[in-house]
Amino acid sequence: MSMSDPIADMITRVRNAQLVKKKTVCISNSKINLAITKVLMDEGYIENYNVFQYENSKKSEIVITLKYYLGDAVIENITRISKPGLRRYKSKAELPKVINEMGIAIVSTSKGVMSARNAYQIGIGGELLCTVV
Repeated sequence: MSMSDPIADMITRVRNAQLVKKKTVCISNSKINLAITKVLMDEGYIENYNVFQYENSKKSEIVITLKYYLGDAVIENITRISKPGLRRYKSKAELPKVINEMGIAIVSTSKGVMSARNAYQIGIGGELLCTVV
């Protein structure tokens, strides 16, 4: 069975794992999921990640080690913005500042997946994938 929105699946898995205080969460490996995971790692929202390859199979998973501070999840809220049925594109000037730069927006640009802050500094816009607080 094919998945229609792997990014929403990833976000839901991370959100659900943090609600029950899991240490790790497994998500399907794809280029976009790996790029979003790298942005979360660079911005300090997760501790670590590893790509796990199954033996005798082409399938692989990304194992994310979630980050907690004083027993609370570092990611308070993660929300999908652009969806397959309604894509949301923003120019450089329209890129959102999430809670006065306390959170991040993740953007897919022509230069790759990055935070909205980095996209603004480079001077490009793109598809607004999700916001993280």
